[in-house]
Amino acid sequence: MPFLRFALPLVLLTLLIPQSATAQQNQAGDAATVTLNRKADGYRGIWYMNQPSGDEYVYKYSGGLGTYCAKHNPFAVYCPEVDKTFFCYGGAKPDNDRALLHMVSYFDHKTKTVPQPTILLDKQTSDAHDNPVISVDDDGYIWIFSTSHGTSRPSYIHRSRQPYDISEFDLVPATRQTDDGTAPIDNFSYMQAWHVPGSGFAAFFTRYGYPAARTICFMSSPDGTEWSEWQRIAAIHQGHYQISATGRGRIGSTFNYHPNGKGLNWRTNLYYVESEDFGQTWQTASRQPLELPLRDVRNAALIHDYEAEGLNVYLKDIRYDADDRPVILFITSGGYEAGPKNDPRTWTTARWTGSEWEIRPAFTSDNNYDMGSLWIDGDGRWQIIAPSETGPQPYNPGGEVASWISDDRGRTWQKQKQLTSGSRHNHTYVRRPVNAHPDFYALWADGHGRQPSSSNIYFCNRDGDVFVLPRKMEGETATPERVPLP
Repeated sequence: MPFLRFALPLVLLTLLIPQSATAQQNQAGDAATVTLNRKADGYRGIWYMNQPSGDEYVYKYSGGLGTYCAKHNPFAVYCPEVDKTFFCYGGAKPDNDRALLHMVSYFDHKTKTVPQPTILLDKQTSDAHDNPVISVDDDGYIWIFSTSHGTSRPSYIHRSRQPYDISEFDLVPATRQTDDGTAPIDNFSYMQAWHVPGSGFAAFFTRYGYPAARTICFMSSPDGTEWSEWQRIAAIHQGHYQISATGRGRIGSTFNYHPNGKGLNWRTNLYYVESEDFGQTWQTASRQPLELPLRDVRNAALIHDYEAEGLNVYLKDIRYDADDRPVILFITSGGYEAGPKNDPRTWTTARWTGSEWEIRPAFTSDNNYDMGSLWIDGDGRWQIIAPSETGPQPYNPGGEVASWISDDRGRTWQKQKQLTSGSRHNHTYVRRPVNAHPDFYALWADGHGRQPSSSNIYFCNRDGDVFVLPRKMEGETATPERVPLP
């Protein structure tokens, strides 16, 4: 079922009120102090940590998190028009591995080279929750959505000055509809910005204190500049994490929730909502209509009650299969702290069969923040590429990367190949590009799991060959180096 074109009257979208114009000018002034549009001499990722734990694992999670987090998407998009995969990541300054820079680049599939990356933005923070995401519109313009962690820092939207070109980006004075007219879009968290050909942008994001501590939301836009009203998807107890995807005739979100009284480190249950009309109405996988925002723990969107089992739920990826039905990838564990006491960390898939949710375990790893992605081929083959193998810093996020295959829709899994081995640092947050090309099939970073370190940026091809991007470039382009297995 094709998406409906936008039904919102364009006259409403073009209303501008004086305070919105002023706010846009203020935002433009702020961005002018941090937007750089200059070249870096190499690829360096950010190192980030969250919540010291006072034990041998040092932090709740940490490492090279240039492609963090699971609730940010996408990080890469393949464009067949120019045979390039454009990507972004959280970079670092040459003299400071913890100072976040928003970086944009591409892999040229014809020449097998990368250019010097563009430093788009200095977010003036060390927080990898501010990592950017990327999207490419129907005309080839590259969009970078610069997210924020909560409301203490501004968010920005930039568009490339030329199609399929990363040389220079301009700030977009984006607005959203409100009851009173329009308002500037200058703050969002955990952005997932999908461009749907012929329809525009579908964006899933989080707004803090709206009213829940983490309220998950949706907005849409035909052009990236004028956006719909913000829709609250759910605001149950203290809020949610969500991940999202677009199918051939639907968009969807899967999420967990934070129970009251337990703190935001606890997240449990698994929910799913979808829309077949680009966010005008919402329903369950069985097409039962929903009234949003959801506010009750037990509601029609609930897939499985993991709270009753005492398990946390960590979301990883969501895809639509050949029948345009959702498949969700997530980890369950007994608690948020690192270490063996919360084993097993069970990678799990939930597949909508058309009549029920089929939930099956896949394999295990050693940290809640081990992050991989799910590929679903047209012939029915499922593949997970993830740091599932024990790395040099055991029980810290990431590890050694492996490829897992299922030919029976998640009933059984076999480890097809280990992609990295004998690494100095843990590999983390393996991300799937939109329209992934076989030569640039996954993107990730590495970093020490227990102390600040340098971080490199990697990608692999579909055969599982791994390449590292150059930290220091002598010229304007370079050929990524193949990483041999010991």
